[in-house]
Amino acid sequence: MSDAALTTRSVPLDAASADGPALTLGGSDEAGLVSETAPALPSGGEVVEPGRALALADFAPPAIGAGERLLRLAYRLGIPGSALTAPFGKSAKPRLLATVTNPLEGSKVAGTALRAGHFLVHGAKSPIAQIEFAGAARLAPPLEKVVHTFSWLADLEASAPREVVVPVAERILGAWLSANPKPPSRPGKGPAWNLGNAGTRELNWLVHAPLILSGSDKAQRARILAALGDTARWLDKNVGRAEDLLSEVAAWCGIVAAGLLLPEGKPRRLFGEAGLIRALGELVGDDGGALSRSPLAQMEAIALLVKLRACYQAVRRDPPQALETIIGLLVPPLLALTHGDGSLGSWQGGWAVDGAEVSALIAASGVRTRPLRDVRQWGYQRVVAQKGILQFDAAPPPLAKHARLGCASTLAFEFSHAGQRLVVNCGGAGCAGGLMPVRLEQGLRATAAHSTLVLDDANSTAVLINGRIGSGVSEVEIDRRTLVGDKLAGATRLEASHNGYGTRYGLTHRRILILRDDGTELRGEDLLVPAGRRGKNGKVGFAIRFHVGPGVEVGLSEDGQGAGLALPDGSYWQFRAGGGQVSIEESIWADGQGRPQPIQQIVVSGLVSRGGGNFAWLLKKMG
Repeated sequence: MSDAALTTRSVPLDAASADGPALTLGGSDEAGLVSETAPALPSGGEVVEPGRALALADFAPPAIGAGERLLRLAYRLGIPGSALTAPFGKSAKPRLLATVTNPLEGSKVAGTALRAGHFLVHGAKSPIAQIEFAGAARLAPPLEKVVHTFSWLADLEASAPREVVVPVAERILGAWLSANPKPPSRPGKGPAWNLGNAGTRELNWLVHAPLILSGSDKAQRARILAALGDTARWLDKNVGRAEDLLSEVAAWCGIVAAGLLLPEGKPRRLFGEAGLIRALGELVGDDGGALSRSPLAQMEAIALLVKLRACYQAVRRDPPQALETIIGLLVPPLLALTHGDGSLGSWQGGWAVDGAEVSALIAASGVRTRPLRDVRQWGYQRVVAQKGILQFDAAPPPLAKHARLGCASTLAFEFSHAGQRLVVNCGGAGCAGGLMPVRLEQGLRATAAHSTLVLDDANSTAVLINGRIGSGVSEVEIDRRTLVGDKLAGATRLEASHNGYGTRYGLTHRRILILRDDGTELRGEDLLVPAGRRGKNGKVGFAIRFHVGPGVEVGLSEDGQGAGLALPDGSYWQFRAGGGQVSIEESIWADGQGRPQPIQQIVVSGLVSRGGGNFAWLLKKMG
């Protein structure tokens, strides 16, 4: 078994009435919060094997004949494609075999900025003339990715007719080629030549070929075609040295696209399809969620495969069935992290990606499905109660080898009602370097940047530099059940615990969330339970943070044990705490374009005995 595990227990719909909930939906105490002590996690029900130990999704390469298998083997051993497809003839001249129809429209605003001489990335403008394309001077990470993957070609294409934007595309590409005349001997020689950027760049060059190959300069055209061939050969040679699994998938996509659209490409295509399908099987868990647990990675994987599928369509060839299967698997987990307005929750470095962008990606995938319900590796519980949507991180952070922007977010939640976010996570580590300052990147990945409990201002899982994470939460137990009974109008109850604070403080954090079926009342309780048989002596500081959504006005109640939340739509919600000191502090939130927005947070804080304690709270719509 690996070093992180997720245990899920399913409980029959009527089981709740036998044990009783930890928090009742009604109560006679002053805060109206708690009426009985929370029981331990139940031992009955169906047990799902630990999430990280589950077998990864397995996909077989396309079925091919003996001759094609021999061709693929020879190409993998290094025999050039021209020697395999035309052993006694001349090598074909560099050219494109078909024109691809771009399936994903870019940003018109960003494209207009390019025509005006700037890259516009997450609200930050960077003059094109000042960009160091060779990578000697490092750029901010989001800008670096846009520049070297050439994702900006889609933005340029969306901004104006082709004849207007072609000169701009050729000018920027010409500057990039002058700074990068030949691929290096090995990956890592600057950001342009890591596998993820290089593979995505090759794919984008081929998809947007009309923008970069339509000019009248024959020398420039020959130079671009040569760069396409050089990059494809470099990817062939170095694809096994990718930084992470998503980068490897991007590299394989570039290889397959080149095999489809460049001459004498059949051996490369066969080689690339086998590698791509194997890499996709390693990228995701059995529920289709990327093992990085990142919605950004999920979107990037879908976008890569949608573009690659367009390359197949351009040459009138059916993609491997496994490619369609994986696209179908990738979409439901992404939908599980959408709120009522279609935008994403802020998890694992992501931000509240705009609903229109998510919808366009899903439409391009061609997949019509519902959000994921059977949660395993993906680990995010989703509860829909009429207009209310609850998202709950009930799994360990991703393993270090999978994490790009690993966050210590275990047992954090987001809650929205009628499309308005009431409780959020800060998000935005992945867009730090735009208007979101780079210096905040590590802090945005901390436990305190998420709506959950923090002990002693320490992260539940260590947050390291360069997107990595260290030790901390290694096991999460989760129980989900539907509450029924004479006194209940119906509700969904989630109970989960993690061991991230066990070693340092001897305490296990357990969180219970109960959302009424009408979506107007969310009850919670955070419990700290001794991790061993005997609790330790002394006390430790705690803070339960509720980062409040954008546009919500927050004010403390007169008794200091709650707060009022006035929403932009005119509705009013009340927050009440059953213990601790309630205060309001400043916070920050990354909006749909990854730009920082000032928000507030409600903080319930105090000291708790090392022997344990419990803190109940309520969020309820009034009127």
